[in-house]
Amino acid sequence: MSDKPMVVGVIPSRYASQRLPAKPLVDLLGKPMVQRVYEQAKKARLLDRVVVATDDTRIEKCVRRFGGEVMLTSPDIHSGSDRVAAVASQVNGSIFVNIQGDEPLIAPEMIDQAVRLLLEDALIHVGTLVKKINAAADLMNPNVVKVVLNHHMHALYFSRAPIPYIRGEANTARWLETHTFYKHIGLYAFRREFLMQYAHMPASQLEKAEKLEQLRILEAGTIIKTGITKFDSIPIDTREDIERVITILQQTISSS
Repeated sequence: MSDKPMVVGVIPSRYASQRLPAKPLVDLLGKPMVQRVYEQAKKARLLDRVVVATDDTRIEKCVRRFGGEVMLTSPDIHSGSDRVAAVASQVNGSIFVNIQGDEPLIAPEMIDQAVRLLLEDALIHVGTLVKKINAAADLMNPNVVKVVLNHHMHALYFSRAPIPYIRGEANTARWLETHTFYKHIGLYAFRREFLMQYAHMPASQLEKAEKLEQLRILEAGTIIKTGITKFDSIPIDTREDIERVITILQQTISSS
């Protein structure tokens, strides 16, 4: 009998979105986005269960229609990790994975890689993924979150600004030639006991400044272990993103 801890994937799915209202229900070649994310998550080998956590009955009904598991959570919850914590308070499991609800192309291998960070090190309570930045435009884009790491692959800081700053090189396009920069992939694996603590942590000053919930974790003194992934994912935030994802899906279908 396997002694692997119970691992639960949670997909936070909010109806409201400033840039793209009703985003989880956006049609992507005949399937709503929340279904696309759910189906990708179900392919992950290390997940024992996948749950959509939503604040809206329209999304709840949608998930039930395609046969997925869904939980209604409070509309007063403001971050994805807080919504995962709400699920963890009611669902059995040792490790909970926060799977972004707006990334319908997420590779199942990424989910498994994040889970392994915790399976392979009992002292780690939070794991996430990073990817090398190859484009100068990404380095300067505040929507691409940057992260700096120590020698143990623990996150030192996350920022919307390019970090570290390369002093003495005014041409930022050349920064990538002198240093390896990493972007953060917003996929987290948490131990249940940490999530129960996280749910009671007030939003931190750094979190409020950068609008990055993971800074609450660092500011509280908890280690975030990272793994470098070769995969990437495309979050949907705009109509242009929808068209881009649909094009990729069409190419995938035609080549299969």
